[in-house]
Amino acid sequence: MNIKVYKKFVMDKKLIYALSAIIVILGAVAFWYWRDAVFSKEILKLEILGPDKAELGEEITYAVKYKNNGNFVLEKPKLIFEIPENSLTEDSKTRFMQDLNDIYPGEERLVEFRGRLLGKEGDLKIARTWLTYMPHNLSVRYESDTTFTTKIDSVPITLTYDTTSKVEKGKEIIYSINYFSNVDYPLENLSIKVDSVNGFEIRSADPASLDNSEWKLDTLNKGQGGKIRIKGVVTADIGGHLNLSAKLGMWQDGVFVVIKEVSQDIETTQPLLFISQQINGDINHVASPGETLNYQIFLRNIGSTPFNDLFVIVRLDGTAFDLSTLQSSEGQAKSGDNLIVFDPRQISKLGHLYPKQEVQITFQVKIKGNLDFTGSEGGNLSVKNRVDVLDISQEFTTKINSQLDLWQKAYYSTTNGIENFGPNPPKVGQDTSYAIVWEVKNYLNNLKNVRVKTTLPQNVSLIDNIFPENQASQFAFDSASREIVWSAGNLSSGASISLTFQVVLAPSSFQLRTKPSLVGQATVFSEDEFTNAAIQKTVSGVNTGLPDDQENSGGGIVE
Repeated sequence: MNIKVYKKFVMDKKLIYALSAIIVILGAVAFWYWRDAVFSKEILKLEILGPDKAELGEEITYAVKYKNNGNFVLEKPKLIFEIPENSLTEDSKTRFMQDLNDIYPGEERLVEFRGRLLGKEGDLKIARTWLTYMPHNLSVRYESDTTFTTKIDSVPITLTYDTTSKVEKGKEIIYSINYFSNVDYPLENLSIKVDSVNGFEIRSADPASLDNSEWKLDTLNKGQGGKIRIKGVVTADIGGHLNLSAKLGMWQDGVFVVIKEVSQDIETTQPLLFISQQINGDINHVASPGETLNYQIFLRNIGSTPFNDLFVIVRLDGTAFDLSTLQSSEGQAKSGDNLIVFDPRQISKLGHLYPKQEVQITFQVKIKGNLDFTGSEGGNLSVKNRVDVLDISQEFTTKINSQLDLWQKAYYSTTNGIENFGPNPPKVGQDTSYAIVWEVKNYLNNLKNVRVKTTLPQNVSLIDNIFPENQASQFAFDSASREIVWSAGNLSSGASISLTFQVVLAPSSFQLRTKPSLVGQATVFSEDEFTNAAIQKTVSGVNTGLPDDQENSGGGIVE
C-alpha cells in the first residue's frame, strides 16, 4: 500500500468515527427531547369546584379536583391553594400548602378547603390553586394552575340612615346610622366609618367616638344590631347639600374590608313642614313592571307653631302608572286628573298639626305590566309624584327596572340551519336530535352581563352545533353539573338576541309512553344599567311534545 492510499484510508476511518459519534450524540439528544415532548402538562386536569354565589359569612367548601389523564406517574406533587383574599378561616390562613402522594395514571382525587367570604354585595372573590409535580423519569418540574370565582350575591346586613332629606341651615339635627346582622356567623373586629361632611359640624355622638369618624362595634351575632346617633349643626348654605356616607367593615390584617355602605343626600333649606315618602316601606324604592306601589307620605311640623286646615294634593306623573288602579282609603282619588286630595275632614291631624307632630297619608297605584319605552331615551323610565301643601312642594322620582323576557323552544324541524336526525316520535334505545332556541328580549333600560342558564337531563347530550356560530365562544357546558351557560353580553333598550343549539335524546325504557324532558327550566340574569338592580326571569323546561314546532307538535311520546 502506498503512502497516499494509506493516508486516505486513515482519514476516511477518522471521518467515519466522527460521524458515528455525532449520530450517537444527536440520537441521545433526540431521545431526551422526545421523552420530554411526549409529556404535556395538560395531562393533569386541575379544577376547583365551589359555589358560583354565596352569602357574606356563609361557610363554603372549595374542592380542588385533580386527575392524571396520562400514562406517567406524577411524582412529588405539591398543592398550593389560596382562598379568596380577606376570607375567614379556622386558623386565619388564606394560603395552604400540601404535599401529595404520587398520582398514578387515571387516578383522581379531591382536596377540600373551607372558609367564609368577606366583601360587598356583587364582589367577585377569586380562589386560586397550583399543583407542581415531576413526571416519572423526567427531571423537569411542571406546574398546573386554575382559578374559581364566587360572587357575593347577598350581604344579610342592614345599614341605613335614619334622617330627613331636607334640613334648615343653623339648626341642630340628630340622625342615626342603623345596623343589623342576619349573618349566620359572629362578626368580629367590626367598625363603622363615616366620611367628613362639608357644612355639618358633629357636636356629639352616642356611643362616643374619639375622632367622630370611626366607631368600633362589639361582636355582632345573628339577629343583633344597633344604632349610632350623631348630633350636629348644619352650616351649609340654603340650597346646598350634605352628602352623608357610612361604611360598615371588618379589620383584617390591618386592612379595612368594606361589607356594607350607604349614602344619604340632604338638602339644606328652610321649610316649616318636612315632607318625606316611602314606597312599600322603602325610602329609595325601585319599581318593577306590574308591581303595586303602596305610598306612605309623612308630613312633619318642624316649626314652632301649628298648621291648621291643611289640604294635601298628590299629583302623579308618568305613562307607566296604571291610573285605573289608583285608590286611597283616606283621600279622594281622581284617576282622570292623576291626583289624590287629602283634606282635614277625613284626616283629623291635618286639621291641627302641632310642632314636632307628624301625620301620614297613604294611597296605592300599580305600574303597568307591559311598558312601552317609546319616547324615552334608551328606556330609563321613571315615574314621579309631587306633594303640594300650602306653598311647599316636594317631588319624588321612582326609577323602573327593565322588563326582560325569555323564550325557550324546541324543534325537530330544521331550524336556523340545524338539521335534526333520528326517529320522531323518539324510540327507546335510539338517538333523536332536537334544536333548542333561546330568545331574550329587553323592553326598557340598557342591560349588561346578560346570561342564560339551564341544565340538561342525564339522558340528553349536547352536540357542537350552534347558531349563530359567533356565539359558540360564549356558550359553555359543565359536564359535572350538566349546566349550560350562555353569556350573551350587553343588551340595549328594545333589543333582542337569540341562540340555537342542538341536543340528542337517548330515551331509556322507563321513559316509554312519556314525553321526556329535553332541557330543564331556563333563567335569564342581567344587571340594569339605569337602576343598578339585578333582574331575572325563569321559564319552564321543554320536552318532546314540541308545542312550538308546527310540523311536529302534539306528539313526542316515546315508543
